[in-house]
Parts: sequence; structure tokens; C-alpha cells
Amino acid sequence: MSQEISPEIAQRIKLLEDKFKNSGQDMLSYLDGLLYDRFTTYWDYIRLDTLLSLQVPSTDFPDEMIFIGYHQITELYFKLIIHEQTQIIESEQLTGKFFEEKILRINRYFTVLINSFEVMIKGMEREQFLKFRMSLLPASGFQSAQFRMIEFHSSDLINLVHPSVRSRFRESENDNTIEDLFENIYWKKGGIDMNTGEKTLTLKQFEKRYTPRFLRIANEVEHTNLNQRYLSLPEEEKTPELQKALRLLDQNANINWLLMHMGAAHRYLRKEGKAVKATGGTNWKEFLPPSFQKISYFPTLWTQEEHENWGKQWVDHVLNTK
Repeated sequence: MSQEISPEIAQRIKLLEDKFKNSGQDMLSYLDGLLYDRFTTYWDYIRLDTLLSLQVPSTDFPDEMIFIGYHQITELYFKLIIHEQTQIIESEQLTGKFFEEKILRINRYFTVLINSFEVMIKGMEREQFLKFRMSLLPASGFQSAQFRMIEFHSSDLINLVHPSVRSRFRESENDNTIEDLFENIYWKKGGIDMNTGEKTLTLKQFEKRYTPRFLRIANEVEHTNLNQRYLSLPEEEKTPELQKALRLLDQNANINWLLMHMGAAHRYLRKEGKAVKATGGTNWKEFLPPSFQKISYFPTLWTQEEHENWGKQWVDHVLNTK
């Protein structure tokens, strides 16, 4: 005896029929597809075999696998951060509550990355690293395009300009072009050879590969980046909770994340008191300290004194730790 269709299933079938009728599709064909389709497995759903095939070391040093794996994990978290940023940027009816929830998610991702960075700082043998890193030239974490996209999505380009010229650009704010601001962005200074004053191959490769995309993104979010979306909120939506979350994001992205890299650099790239060059030739001692760059995505949320002492206490602690 055939089992009767429950009212709940009958209702779903009716809703599906209406859905496909309105789209001009044949519901029976889709039902046949469900009938013939295989059950989804965990390994197929997350493309596990493909994912695990992407760690391909260039040398035979075992610790290179750690280096590759952690960087790939980092890029996946960056992708999740951009995913949350995009929802804020594209929200047509943005509220303080929605904004806060997305920023809390972003802070969780950054917290995972920051708290797990000991995998890089303490999880590799220094001698192995100094050897296998030579096969990476001129690649560098400097070339993480997704982190640069996170920055573009977070704030106005003028807030990312190198501090040595930032005040000049602020004085002529109405005359600045996206291209001018981008050319003077802070991280490009880290890709300049200190001896010749020329751009390193690492920076040249990065610019050639990503400049068109970066400029397109910068233009697209000029008035809708996270800072602009916060400033445009009604005052009642700028809650203390949202402000706290945004301040924490600033600290996570522009202080704590950089300090983790400084810790790794001091462990692996210092020898007998002297700095070893990074793989991409970047001047990491000048490039990484947050107190040198003073980058803040949300400058209106900080006092003048906080801006002047940006990250200084943390950086002094790291630099003085042997």
C-alpha cells in the first residue's frame, strides 16, 4: 500500500511547481534530476582531494609544507573577510546592527589568524627555513593581493597613503585622483630597494599582475568602503558596540597582525644582530612596524594622541625582545 503524501510535502511540491512555472522551467525534469543524482559526500562537497593536492613544496625540506599550508589557510580566511566586507558594501538598507554583526565575524577571522601565527613563528626549524626560502625568490607575502583588497574595502585610499606624504594629500584632498593616491600607497615603499631607490622585482611583478584590478576596486568602493558606510550611517546607528568592533578591527588588521609578522621576521630573518633580507627584497624593518605606517581604517574613531602613539607600545616591546 502506497504511503500518503503528508500536507507538508504537498505544500512544498506546490511551492516548487509555482517556482518553476514562474521561471518557465519544467519541474518534472528537476525532480528526475534529484532522483538520479548521487548523495553528496563530505569529500566531494568541499573538494577535499583538490584542496589537499595544492600543497606542492619546491624543495625536500619537510618544514616547507608548513610554510605553504599556513599561507594557503591565511588566504582562505582573507577570502572570508572579503566575503563579509562585500555584504556591508552592497547592503541597500544598512543598519548598525547588521554592520556590527559582519565586523564581529571579520574580527573572529583575524583573531584566528593572529592566535595561530605561532605555527609560523615557532613551528619551523630556522635552518630549514633559511634554506628552502631561497627557492621562493622573488615571491613574498608582500604579494598577497587579497590583503590589499581588504584594505581597499575597509577605508579611503587617502588613509592608506604613506605617512610621509599623507598630510600633503589631505591638504589637496579635492584634487587627488585615485591613481595619484594609489601610486603613493604605503606598502609600495616596502618594495623599494634601499640601495638603488628602484622598485624591486617583487613589486614590479605585483603591480603588473594586480594594478588594473586594484584601481577598479578602489574606484568601485570610493564612496562605499567600510569607513564611508560607517560615516554615512544615521547617528543613532553609530552605536558604542559598532564603534568598539570597528576599533578592534583597526587594531587586529593594522597592529596585531603586523606584529605577528614582525615576530616571525625577528626569529627567522635576524642573524648575529643583523637583518637578513626578505625573499622579495622588501625592507621589512621599515615596512612592518605599525608605528611607522600609522594606518587606521577608521581615523575618526581615534583621538589625536592615539594616532600619534599608534602601535608604539607593542612595537617597542617586540623590538626590545631578544
